[in-house]
Amino acid sequence: VQLQASGGGLVQSGGSLRLSCGASGDTLDDYGVGWFRQAPGNEREGVAFISSSDDSTNYARSVKGRSTISRDSAKNMVYLQMNSLKPEDTGVYYCAASTFTMATLPDFYEYWGRGTQVTVSS
Repeated sequence: VQLQASGGGLVQSGGSLRLSCGASGDTLDDYGVGWFRQAPGNEREGVAFISSSDDSTNYARSVKGRSTISRDSAKNMVYLQMNSLKPEDTGVYYCAASTFTMATLPDFYEYWGRGTQVTVSS
């Protein structure tokens, strides 16, 4: 499966963005999908995850309550809605697909898309 993340940009603190992850080559419903982010000098960290079995979700503590991950099966897309953005949310955001039902660590993801830059200004 090939993935492409989009929707990043420059936004003021407190603003919102919706990131999109488009897939080709396979059905994204068959994969656990995660959003990860990486800030300069930092390791890649998991942000939000959605299960392939029942669309249950899991979030990093840093974004819980401010973010929502969801699927659109008809469009073969996964989204990450982020609200109340903070400067510490700045980074390159990647979507990834895993053959595991749900995984929170990047090592369990086999397929990665190119990232999209999110910059939150204070």
